Amino acid sequence: MESWGAHEWSTATSGSIYHALKSMADQEMLTAYETNPAEPARPPRIEYELTDNGEQEYTALLRRALSDRDPSLEVLGAALGLIEDLSRQDALQMLHVRARAMRRWHAGITEHLPPDTDLDSWGPIGELISLWLSTADTGAQWTQRLIRRLENGDFTMADEIPLPD
Repeated sequence: MESWGAHEWSTATSGSIYHALKSMADQEMLTAYETNPAEPARPPRIEYELTDNGEQEYTALLRRALSDRDPSLEVLGAALGLIEDLSRQDALQMLHVRARAMRRWHAGITEHLPPDTDLDSWGPIGELISLWLSTADTGAQWTQRLIRRLENGDFTMADEIPLPD
């Protein structure tokens, strides 16, 4: 996590991570294995592996984060860092869902505005509506850019990793 710069985007501590790993093992999302300690006189190391249930939950969370129009920036950032764990088709499908949701959000805002609305004259409410519209537009543009990159073959997705001989 440190190599990912998690200290910049997460409030997780090592204690909370170990607690979460133990909890996930208790929920049968992970299997825990004791391994030889790195140094003598140290307790055994515990390594974790996803179970089938854990893999399904992980994939569902990843798909949800990529398709949701309004995940937290931290959740979307984590999903982007892990997007290559999906097939190209699955990632594209989720991003198309997100792009449609952004367009629907924009349309849902503008359909209630009177024609030729000057948001500047609406004071703070106009600024709020402007923020929503800008966020919807920027989110849709960014999502379309990522879709184009995936359609152009950028990244190595899970279904494209060569299997060992």
